[in-house]
Amino acid sequence: MMKKNYYLYFLSFVFLFSACDNGFEELNTNPFFPTQVESGPLFNKSIESLLLGWNEQFYLHNESMYGITQQAAITAQAFQNINIGTEEMWSQYYSALVNLREIERRLDEDVADQEATHNVRAQLLILRAYKTFRLTDIFGDIPYFNAGKGFQSLEYLEPAFDSQESIYKSLLDDLAWANDHMNLESQPFTENGNEYLSFEAFDNLFFGDLSRWIKFANSLRLRHALRMYEADPDFAGNHIAMVLDNQLPILEAGEDVVLIPRSLSFLKQSTHWSFREHKKLRMGSTIWNVISENDEVNGSGIFDPRAHFWFEPNNENEWSAFPQIPNASTLPSGGFPYQNSRDVAYTVKGGDNIYSPINYYLIRDELDVPEIVLTSAEIQFIQSEIYLLGYGVSKDETEAKSHYNAGFIESVTFWQNIMTSTEIWETKPPILEIGEIFSAGNHPNILVFQNIDNTEILKRIHTQRWLDAFRQPWEAYALGRRTLNTPRTGDPIDHFRYPYPPSEQTNNPNEYAKQLDKMTVDNSTIRVWWMN
Repeated sequence: MMKKNYYLYFLSFVFLFSACDNGFEELNTNPFFPTQVESGPLFNKSIESLLLGWNEQFYLHNESMYGITQQAAITAQAFQNINIGTEEMWSQYYSALVNLREIERRLDEDVADQEATHNVRAQLLILRAYKTFRLTDIFGDIPYFNAGKGFQSLEYLEPAFDSQESIYKSLLDDLAWANDHMNLESQPFTENGNEYLSFEAFDNLFFGDLSRWIKFANSLRLRHALRMYEADPDFAGNHIAMVLDNQLPILEAGEDVVLIPRSLSFLKQSTHWSFREHKKLRMGSTIWNVISENDEVNGSGIFDPRAHFWFEPNNENEWSAFPQIPNASTLPSGGFPYQNSRDVAYTVKGGDNIYSPINYYLIRDELDVPEIVLTSAEIQFIQSEIYLLGYGVSKDETEAKSHYNAGFIESVTFWQNIMTSTEIWETKPPILEIGEIFSAGNHPNILVFQNIDNTEILKRIHTQRWLDAFRQPWEAYALGRRTLNTPRTGDPIDHFRYPYPPSEQTNNPNEYAKQLDKMTVDNSTIRVWWMN
């Protein structure tokens, strides 16, 4: 049998793309940021692009999304320059898309045995799907099918905007292809005797474990098929059924998709910077009312153990929520709960820090608190909703309850593991065993299927998914827009998308003009496709 040893050094083509300078100095000294960008390292750079941008966190998450989702309270509007955040998110996506397109071009043109490309091609499709879902969920229609190809032909320099519907359906089909074509067999050779190409040496997401890539792909299918279900039940339901009825592998407990700084030799300084410089986020009354049964300042009403992972008392060691909708009598928020000075004086948060801040350790840590991509708890809550409503599968309240309970346990375990593995986290609440976590879930405000109707059950499923996404406000934003059923004070959510960054008007003026004509206005009142 003829064996041809394919490795992903099959070209020495040099690509020069700028790298984020903030907090990734150590990365620039290892293969995560090579200068000679061959296909393997280029793939690694695409994984690196999963990390959140500094300005995205500051201007989109902290200055905007946390207030929209009401996962926290924005105590004052200080900057109001959303464009800085959208510009970064937009440019980082399209830089990564160029890398992914280039690797795909090499696979198409330089590998004779296309079966040998199946594993690495599937990984590219999964990465591209995750990143594209994120962008289109924020903006709606985006340039996609011909985007990222400007280096191939001048005709692609101004790519047209594609409908979110066409993008969604294409990505879901790509994920199905990845599941069907990734080779997990012990035989490492194709029918023609060629070795399958491998990114294993450059895979800083799952470190060469292809079974985890397949679980990631199928879990993304469930997340986004559910998101688009009401827009096209037949198409979405088919994908849900393919995954669940066929028992395709999905994320299981402890298989959360995360990027841990310590294991990748970089400092995650961006999160602390975004909180330290922004300063205005505090625990709001909406989330407080979901995790505590009363307003006792000693915290005696707290029934959700995750409260202690996400928040902390004020400077007087009292639990105090900022009113989600403040009025003229609301005292201003102050202090310095996120400043570096707390490294040596943790309890000192400033005398005018009268409201509970986000837990300092959660946002200060640079090595052990991960960048979260997808949690197993979220997949449990997704399945709970699917079975409760019978989306693509038969209704099954027993299955719905089982997944809901598993989701709560996995969520608490996930956040508790972050706390216990964080080297700098010194002031810790008691560590709960699985039985104790289950008991916490039996609280009347959490428990489901106990003399409550399906409307209330669905509310609790959405609430738990909203809570689990505490450090993924973009996911809570999508959940809130889709369901209009997440915890909320005041009027229903009325922010449905973000305007395109100004650079798109400059760099892609003709296609942007066509898109604007289609939309009439480019603002937050326009609903994305899956909301219609």
